[in-house]
Amino acid sequence: MRILLSNDDGYFAPGLAALAAALREVGDVTVVAPERDRSGASNSLTLDRPLSLRKAENGFYFVNGTPTDCVHLAVTGMFEHLPDMVVSGINHGANMGDDTIYSGTVAAATEGYLLGVPSIAISLVSKEASDFTSAARVARDLAERFVRVPFRDPVLLNVNIPDRPYPELRGVRVTRLGKRHRAEQVVRSVTPRGETVYWIGAAGKAADAGEGTDFHAVEQGFVSVTPLQIDLTHTVQTAAVSDWLHK
Repeated sequence: MRILLSNDDGYFAPGLAALAAALREVGDVTVVAPERDRSGASNSLTLDRPLSLRKAENGFYFVNGTPTDCVHLAVTGMFEHLPDMVVSGINHGANMGDDTIYSGTVAAATEGYLLGVPSIAISLVSKEASDFTSAARVARDLAERFVRVPFRDPVLLNVNIPDRPYPELRGVRVTRLGKRHRAEQVVRSVTPRGETVYWIGAAGKAADAGEGTDFHAVEQGFVSVTPLQIDLTHTVQTAAVSDWLHK
């Protein structure tokens, strides 16, 4: 099985190295990742300049672009055939609820999905994690399951793993995305030159975190697996908007 790996933390990230090591036990792994941290890049493509592809000493390829650039370049330019799977991660931090809109980790997997490849985004729910062993083991489990029981159609899975040893994980739950409260205010500061600058504030705490959500599953010690789709059409409002336009 041919597996393409990417991330948004950069090709040097320990989570990516752990993921590559684990998935080499399942198939032929190629890594194409950003040359620097591109967290929060979402699904952006670089269209205003050319991209460069270089190879690091560890064999990982890196691109001076976004996570989406990396997967797009790899699938449409590097491979003679589509990879069998795209896996993005292991992200250092959660990608639950509204996070998926901004996440470069999820975006890399989304690009694979849009190009017709089953894709998985893997995130470790921790702000200070240094051990990605458990999350890498979960990623390997999912890849092995895909080999045994492949999906007939491309699928996009968002996976969040509690920061605990593998034997202490309580299992896997299929979930829906929860929702966060409004983000905190921007943080304003002044540079030594007297210029006012702003830092984007932290994400809000979970608002919709009830049973069945990704937030709830992870809080209870379960791996959260959320199937995602790309159709943004708000079908419930279609009739209301149609009525509004005809008034």
